[in-house]
Amino acid sequence: MSHNPIRPWRNIDRRKSRQIRVGNVLVGGDAPITVQTMTNTLTTDARATIDQIQRAANAGADIVRVSTPDVESTRALRQIVAESPVPIVADIHFHYKRAIEAAEAGAACLRINPGNIGDAKRVAEVVKAAKDHGCSIRIGVNAGSLEKHLLDKYGEPCPDAMVESGLDHIKLLQDNDFHQFKISVKASDVFMAAAAYQQLATVTDAPIHLGITEAGGLMAGTVKSAIGLGSLLWFGIGDTIRVSLSADPVEEVKVGFEILKSLGLRTRGVQIISCPSCARQGFDVIKTVEKLEQRLEHIKTPLSLSIIGCVVNGPGEALMTDIGFTGGGAGNGMVYLAGKQSHRMTNDQMVDHIVELVEQKASEIEAATKAAE
Repeated sequence: MSHNPIRPWRNIDRRKSRQIRVGNVLVGGDAPITVQTMTNTLTTDARATIDQIQRAANAGADIVRVSTPDVESTRALRQIVAESPVPIVADIHFHYKRAIEAAEAGAACLRINPGNIGDAKRVAEVVKAAKDHGCSIRIGVNAGSLEKHLLDKYGEPCPDAMVESGLDHIKLLQDNDFHQFKISVKASDVFMAAAAYQQLATVTDAPIHLGITEAGGLMAGTVKSAIGLGSLLWFGIGDTIRVSLSADPVEEVKVGFEILKSLGLRTRGVQIISCPSCARQGFDVIKTVEKLEQRLEHIKTPLSLSIIGCVVNGPGEALMTDIGFTGGGAGNGMVYLAGKQSHRMTNDQMVDHIVELVEQKASEIEAATKAAE
């Protein structure tokens, strides 16, 4: 088979969607797929919430959502928005007045749930506040909180009911001449969520917010989200994503980026390619990778690093990465630079040496990028 540098089998054709703005972040159209998370601090504790948002932003979050369940929370939102490094989405349930207060406090987007926000009159008031303050809106349909008339009609939560709920609410916004909206149809069941999103993608050109809601803890939720979100993204569906984990919001951001990076949809930081290790390993691969992940978290420049325990696959993987280390014998291994053998390095010094090489390579890439601009 001849070598094809274009690699057509890796192409993902993204669904064509309208583009909206969430603060200074573009969502939809040809904009990069954004990664979101949500704070789990008490919003009334503005300092703790701002600190958590900052950590999430440092991990790469493009947008952060904050729950605003009461007046005290929307009061605190003003300070949170003022100090946040990324746009803030106000999460609204039940009380439509919280949405109006959040818009006034400077939220970049209002997340409203059609199943519990209220009647058309209340939605119209929320839309007016969004228009007056330059907010976008996310229609957040959830299988666990569908409108009663839809549950009566369909008998239980299902993709058809979720999409109908979303389309009804889209019509409400459009009837109020509002078009700066995105939409999600989330469920904790992967099959239901995937089917709903696939159906939704064919009946609207609105940007789509992907998520498998209430996915679970770090391990189970990561697997569940990777399957659900990954399959949809692979088929071009999705303009912004949130991985819902019972874990630190920073972990949600990390998992979200890893999903996008694995599909070639975003690049950020060091992508480590490493073996699972076995009796052939020339050094402790697992501990080495753990140390490198921690020490390279600060690198935002996209580059690749292979850490392979032995020479079975090590040289081949190193051919395809910016920097590589392959285990050998006698307490040392081979360092690869740009796919070529460069020099040997002892196992006890390899972590420090690799960190130095990665930091140097990142600086070179950043300098070249700036020069090109």
